[in-house]
Amino acid sequence: MPSDRPGLALAESRRKRPPARRARRRRRGPVVVLVVLALLVGAGWLGVSALVRSTQKPVCTISAAGMTETFDPEQTANAALIGAISLKRGLPARAATIAITTAYQESKIRNIRFGDRDSLGLFQQRPSQGWGTAEQILDPVYSTNKFYDELVRFKGYETADITTIAQKVQRSAYPEAYRDHEGQGRVLASTLTGWSPAGLTCRLDPATSHATPAQVAAALVQQAGVQGSAAGDALTVQARDGRQAWAVGQWAVANAEGFGITRVSVGDRTWDRAKGDAGWSGGTASTTVRIALG
Repeated sequence: MPSDRPGLALAESRRKRPPARRARRRRRGPVVVLVVLALLVGAGWLGVSALVRSTQKPVCTISAAGMTETFDPEQTANAALIGAISLKRGLPARAATIAITTAYQESKIRNIRFGDRDSLGLFQQRPSQGWGTAEQILDPVYSTNKFYDELVRFKGYETADITTIAQKVQRSAYPEAYRDHEGQGRVLASTLTGWSPAGLTCRLDPATSHATPAQVAAALVQQAGVQGSAAGDALTVQARDGRQAWAVGQWAVANAEGFGITRVSVGDRTWDRAKGDAGWSGGTASTTVRIALG
């Protein structure tokens, strides 16, 4: 009967709707599961990455002349001091290579308070052999200058064999051992005296405290003979040329752990402590170096 057809059609429509809704719910279910899994995987990856970063020790990587070496921040800062003092004295990079190689063999570039008999410090110099008092030798600036005082006495040291010249200065019981570390000494010296731009980067923990710009400026003058101007939480250095700019910039990275330095820029090229292994950003270097703290 015609009067019954609209009601039947409406009833049929109502009976068909629930299956459609169930179908949509069934289709939505896998999508929700995939989204949840993606979030869990992403959170897991972030968690694992954070865990890996938290277990990694601070390390500095130096690359120059086709070689790459790694050192801890203490070694790197001491090598930077040795390199900086060579620049302050106007010595060639070869002098820094000889000094750093010697320190690597004698102390692994650490300012240690012990050694064979009365040997002390970076170069294991002995008070009994006239190198100075124990207190003086344990001052890295003093001991490095004493090493260079002795080195420059030997004419032709710039081209001399590393073992020959280091032995003349040190009078070591194991002279041949110096040769084993010449590669490390050369890479460190080339980078820290500015001949290898952007050759040093350090992966460090977040800084928990920092020195003042004035303290960093005083250390830079003492070690490298370079003046800087402090403003706020930063120190700015106007270097005389590109090589000195990179020497100062990489000295700052090498000392970032001790001073709490967070960012170093040489022109537009920047090392950022927060970026871990990213190294130096791209851009144009200049003779303006900016060292940020805090």
